[in-house]
Amino acid sequence: MSNSQNDALFILIKTLTKAEKRNFQLAFNRDNTKEDVLFIQLFQTLDKLKEYDEAEVLKRIPDLKKQQLSNVKAHLYKHLLTTLRLLYKTKDPLIELREQLDYARVLYNKGLYNQSLKILAKAKVSAREQEEVMLYFEIVEFEKLIETRHITRSLDNRADELSDESRIINEQLNNVSKLSTLALRMYGMYLKLGHARDMKDVHMLKSFFDSNLPVVPSQGMSFYERVYLYQAYCWYYYILQDFLMYYRYTQKWVDLFTEYPALKDTDVDLYIKALHNLLTAHFHTMNHDRFIEVLGVMEKFIIEKEESLNENTRTSAFVYLYTGKINSHFLDGTFTEGLSLVAEVEEKISEHQLTVDQHRVLVFYYKIACLYFGSGDNDNAIVYLNKIIQLRIGNLRADIQCFARILHLIAHYELENYSLVEYLIKSVYHFIAKHKDLSLVLEEILKFLRKNMYANPKALRTAFKDLKGKLEQIAKNPFERRSYLYLDIVSWLESKIEGIPVQTVIRKKFIAKVPRI
Repeated sequence: MSNSQNDALFILIKTLTKAEKRNFQLAFNRDNTKEDVLFIQLFQTLDKLKEYDEAEVLKRIPDLKKQQLSNVKAHLYKHLLTTLRLLYKTKDPLIELREQLDYARVLYNKGLYNQSLKILAKAKVSAREQEEVMLYFEIVEFEKLIETRHITRSLDNRADELSDESRIINEQLNNVSKLSTLALRMYGMYLKLGHARDMKDVHMLKSFFDSNLPVVPSQGMSFYERVYLYQAYCWYYYILQDFLMYYRYTQKWVDLFTEYPALKDTDVDLYIKALHNLLTAHFHTMNHDRFIEVLGVMEKFIIEKEESLNENTRTSAFVYLYTGKINSHFLDGTFTEGLSLVAEVEEKISEHQLTVDQHRVLVFYYKIACLYFGSGDNDNAIVYLNKIIQLRIGNLRADIQCFARILHLIAHYELENYSLVEYLIKSVYHFIAKHKDLSLVLEEILKFLRKNMYANPKALRTAFKDLKGKLEQIAKNPFERRSYLYLDIVSWLESKIEGIPVQTVIRKKFIAKVPRI
């Protein structure tokens, strides 16, 4: 990893928008003296560099000594965060809410207890509206502290009210903590495992889920309690490939924002993520019409909120929107049309390179490779598959890494690079076996490639039909069906048997509403 990826200050500066940079420069010119020029020089220098290079920084700022660099960087980092906080106070209600707590603390320290309580009362209303249980709890605890230590002449039942509020919030916090932990661990399990491979995975998953799912009230749950509950169920059913139940819980998740419309503004990222999961559910259930409808809702929402999105949400919006756009071409078999998105995706990945994670990049590369493969451009498919193979990401999404290598073999087979296929089969087999992901589908494909590389056309057509028959039988096993979520191998076989492009086969199935497998 390069130094530019390790230096926090450099990364922060590179994520700044033009407006944020301008705001910082104005704040500097207004608040600082001529003696403080070093850290603004450092800001301007780092802004111009493409990669962080300490020697180059010291060379460009002669007055900055090496022993000063650490302190000046810390000074600059603090000032940047201060100006960003002031800039985003009006855009992020949580920042403003926390500021109210700071004001209440200042007034309390001055002995102005009633003034402090008035601010806390207003802040509590805001926290309740935004479903910020943690901040609500903090406010109530502060109110209790003031009431127990000082004579405020509050109402007689004030102690009872605060006690009841504290008890209810404690229960909600306990549920939120347990449910968010469960949702997080389920997601982590998916990143490591992918979809359940056998009954052993299923038993392990069910045992873990059942033992960690807290007993929750049937009514009166807060927004975030329900969100994390739905998220946990989403990942549970997604790993089990029960896409109908996955759909039901993603729809519940999205419907929460209809019930709490204000949360679309205060937690934009969570709403977009909910829409993304609903899109994924419609994709796996082949519900094309609803998929296009939800994709339109997502795109319209992102466009409307574009000016107010922060960098984190802007990155998420890019990932989810373009994943949906590419998946729409997979659904209707318009792979060649989908290639028009490749340049945009590459540009966006570059634009968000400091904030988009490697998992998302991996998925994009695989989807782009599938677009090229489906359109018959095997050379470019191999380019993107090589990018996946060369990524240093350990066991992250080992399922996609395995299928990328299989598709890599098939693409070389299509190009008649038989000697290379023969050479690569062993390493691919070893990689898949190492990750314990050698399904019957993958095993049959590897056997086919090894056996039929040099077969004559007539015998090859028969071999394709035989493999298709075997895979259709294997697909009756629900655990083997996961292979078709990554690679529509049957449509490829049909294209070879019929002598037509893969996308033509998939397009015909889409029009005739025929299931893929």
